[in-house]
Amino acid sequence: MKTICFYFQLHVPMMLRRYRFLEIDQDHYYYDDFANEANVQRLAKTSILPLNLLLLELIRTSRGKFKIALSISGVSIELFEQFAPEVMESFSELAKTGNVEFIAETYAHSLSSMFDPDEFTQQVQQHSNTIFELFGIRPTTFCNTEMIYSDEIGEMIYNLGFKTILTEGAKQLLGWKSPNFLYGHAVIPDLKILVRNMRLSDDIGFRFSNNSWSDFPLTAEKFMGWIKSTDASEQIFNICMGYQTFGERQKPESGIFEFLKAIPFHALANRITFSTPSEIAQKFNPISPITVIYPHSWSGEEKDVSHWTGNIMQTEALQKLYALGERVRLCSDRSIKRDWLCLQGSENFHFMTTKPWNSFVIWPQYESPYDAFTNYMNILSDFIHRVKEEYPSSIDNEELNALLTTIYNQEIKIAKLESQLGYNNNE
Repeated sequence: MKTICFYFQLHVPMMLRRYRFLEIDQDHYYYDDFANEANVQRLAKTSILPLNLLLLELIRTSRGKFKIALSISGVSIELFEQFAPEVMESFSELAKTGNVEFIAETYAHSLSSMFDPDEFTQQVQQHSNTIFELFGIRPTTFCNTEMIYSDEIGEMIYNLGFKTILTEGAKQLLGWKSPNFLYGHAVIPDLKILVRNMRLSDDIGFRFSNNSWSDFPLTAEKFMGWIKSTDASEQIFNICMGYQTFGERQKPESGIFEFLKAIPFHALANRITFSTPSEIAQKFNPISPITVIYPHSWSGEEKDVSHWTGNIMQTEALQKLYALGERVRLCSDRSIKRDWLCLQGSENFHFMTTKPWNSFVIWPQYESPYDAFTNYMNILSDFIHRVKEEYPSSIDNEELNALLTTIYNQEIKIAKLESQLGYNNNE
């Protein structure tokens, strides 16, 4: 029986303010609070709240047959809690249905998986803990920032305890293979890989309101007909898109919400079910392993990572940022740690791209990629000075590693003592 896995990824960037060179070492606040509040409240009104309300309705009216998966970056959660707490309440209502699988990702929606494995590990754990604290659900499936994936990233995720991962069904990954099957890691058979069906996902995400598209208008009946007509052996259809598809990229007047509302009826009429990623991983076996040597993503025609790492400006910014990783993780200054997370947001480097944008731009705040680079580097220069005040560059990496080892051993000892204390108290 054919099944659909709907996955929505939600990340709202922490917008940086215009930061001048003369402010370096003078002002350590980097954020445009007015823009952040306006963006969050607009998104809440036009996209997130209407979509969550509809998803809740579909789950209830289908008597639990409609299911979805979603991920919310940690930085987005902080923005919602600050500027639109009703958004988090709506996610809590969805969580209570038991029909939503919350997917783990990097807390800052960062590129740490490619530049700093230790930071990547810490952010994934931080995000997982945050989801558990908010919704009482511990994520078991992972989807990286912008669906970035490689064999090496898959191995890191598996070592963190995840057995299922979502990624883009790019041609360089699948070749002639269909995205409508479950796949496995090249050398770790236990790691299962769900790949995004690019065509069906982009039909909704990018082509839905394009009246010059040969299949315009797209109806739920037509969409389900396409799925039903596929070969009987193709049973898994991963439809993945950004949250902002609904109400922002595809405006309400396009009929996007009505389209989604009709999906469960036409799916169930065609005996097509809905599943979460973990359910698919439990029900199906991988048809074959796939090998991904170089990281790929769901961005651009190339489906690579060049939108974030493709020019000298991006490379310099990323190298200087992640060179600070060990020192930041040693410090105890809460403002430094928060700024460290926000400065890692992938959008900061996407704004520097010199490649044509093929994605929907919601936050056009810079005049050019160079303007984005200059502003970011001014902020990063101030941040570097603050980190060096905590741990001067005269301390080499060997000394830092020794300090980290000492701290780690102390944490283990403290945990053991606390455990023993708890045991004694219970007695």
